[in-house]
Amino acid sequence: MASRVTHLFRLLKWGRTLARHGALRGIERDPLTPPNVKRLVRIARFGTRQPENPDYAAALQEIGPAAIKLGQALATRPDLVGEAAAANLLQLQDDLPPAPFAQIKPAVEKALGAPLEALFSEFSEEPVGAASIAQVHRAKTTEGKDVAVKVLRPGIDEVFAEAIETYEWAAAHVETLGGEAERLRPRQVIAYFKQWTRRELDLQREAASASELAEAMTAEPGFCVPEVDWRRTARRVLTIDWIDGIKLTKRDELIAAGHDLPQLARILVRAFLRQAVIDGFFHADLHQGNLFALPDGRLAAVDFGIMGRIDRRARLWLAEILYGLITGNYRRVAEIHFEAQYVPSHHNIDEFATALRAVGEPIRGLPVKEISVGRMLEGLFAITRDFEMATQPHLLLLQKTMVMEEGVATALDPDINMWETARPFLEEWIRSELGPEAYAADSIIEFVRTIKKIPHLIDKIDASYPEPGAAPPAPPLPEVQVIEGVGWLGYTVTALVAGGLGAALMMWLG
Repeated sequence: MASRVTHLFRLLKWGRTLARHGALRGIERDPLTPPNVKRLVRIARFGTRQPENPDYAAALQEIGPAAIKLGQALATRPDLVGEAAAANLLQLQDDLPPAPFAQIKPAVEKALGAPLEALFSEFSEEPVGAASIAQVHRAKTTEGKDVAVKVLRPGIDEVFAEAIETYEWAAAHVETLGGEAERLRPRQVIAYFKQWTRRELDLQREAASASELAEAMTAEPGFCVPEVDWRRTARRVLTIDWIDGIKLTKRDELIAAGHDLPQLARILVRAFLRQAVIDGFFHADLHQGNLFALPDGRLAAVDFGIMGRIDRRARLWLAEILYGLITGNYRRVAEIHFEAQYVPSHHNIDEFATALRAVGEPIRGLPVKEISVGRMLEGLFAITRDFEMATQPHLLLLQKTMVMEEGVATALDPDINMWETARPFLEEWIRSELGPEAYAADSIIEFVRTIKKIPHLIDKIDASYPEPGAAPPAPPLPEVQVIEGVGWLGYTVTALVAGGLGAALMMWLG
C-alpha cells in the first residue's frame, strides 16, 4: 500500500507531464472547476512551455501503459473530459516498442512449464504487434498448426497495480468535492477500469471469454472467433488459431480482394447487437485493428481481453431505448429512464421526453455520414446535467463499444443507416422478450421461486413464535461499529492538498 506522499509524488509527476502538453488548460478554463483546483493547476504548470493546442494523447502516451488504457476508455466520455479532449484521445495509439525476445522466451517457457522447442516447431522472434500490455508472435505448433501467441509484457502487472492504486486514491478525494465531481462518480469509473484491466492481465480468462463468445456466435455464421489452444495457454500466455485475413484498417486491400464492404458492415452490426442485446456478453474492443475480413466473406475478431456483460433487465431497457429512438417513441424512452432510476423521480417525465425529442428528431432516419455526432453528444450530455442523471458505470463498456462499432461500420460503408440496420433485429428480439409468451414464462418462474420460499418462511415463523414452555431464544448480539482513528488535522490537510490536485488530474485521468 503506497503512502500519501507516494500518491502525491506520482500525481505531481503526471501533472507536470500533462502541463507540458497543455492538457491542464481545459481544467483551468472550465467554469465548473473549483477555485482551489484552478490554483493548484496553475502551480502544476508553472514554468512549463505549453503548446497552443492541448495534446492529451501524447501526454498519456508519455505517462505510461496504464494511462494509455485509461485514455482509450475516456475517449468516448466527453461528459468527463470534454468534447475536444475526447476527439484528441481517439488518436491515442496503443503501440509501444516490443520487449526483447530474450525476455519473452523465458516468460513463455515459465508460463507453460516446458521448453519453447517442445511446444512450437517455429516461433517468430519479431512480434507482429506490440501494445501496452502484451505482444503477439506468430508461431507453428509441433502438430503443424499456425497460431498466434500473445504474451504479457514482463513486469506489466506491477506497473498497472501502482498506477491504479493512485487513481483510486485521487478519485476518492475528488468525490469529496461534491457537485459535478460527485455526479460523475469517479470512484466507480476507476473501479470499472480496474476490473477491465485485471481481465486484460489474465490471458487464461481472455481465452475463456473467446471460447464463450465463439459458442454464442454460432447463431451468426458471418462472424467467427478463432479457436483457443488450451494446451499452450496460461495466465501470461494465450495461443489461438492464426487468422488469415485482411485487417479492416486496410480499406484499399479489402476492395482489391473483392470484399463487399457494406455486407461486412451489416455483419458487424448484427454480431454486436446479438452479443449486447440477446446474450448480454459482448466484445468491448471492436476497433478496426481487431477485426479481419476472411477470404470467404466472413468477419473474424481477435483480442478478447476487454469483454462486457449486462443483465437481462438492463438489456431490455437498452433494447427499448434503442427501439424507441428508432421509432420516435420518446415518451417510452423517457419512461424507461425513470423505471431504471437513471433520472431522479422528482423530475417531470414529459419534460424529459421533450428533451429527448430535441436530440433524436434531427438525426432519425439520416445516414450516419449526415449525423453530427458532436452535436448529438452535446445535446445528450446537456440532458444528463439538466436532469441530474448520475453516470452509470456498469454501462461504460457498452457506451464505449457502441461508439467504436458505429465508427468501424461507417468506415466500411459511409452510407449505412445504423438505425434501419438495427430495426428488424430489435423488433424481433423485443417481440420475443416482451410478448405474451415471454410474460407467461416469467410469471411461471416467479411463481416457482415464491413457492420455494415457503419452507424457509415457515421456519422463520417457528423461530419467532416458539411452542409454550420452550426455552426463550438467545438475545441478538449487539452490533459493534468499528471506527478507525484518523487524525482530523492530518486528514484535513491531506484532503485539501491531495483532493485539489487529485481533482485537477482525475478530471482528465479518470
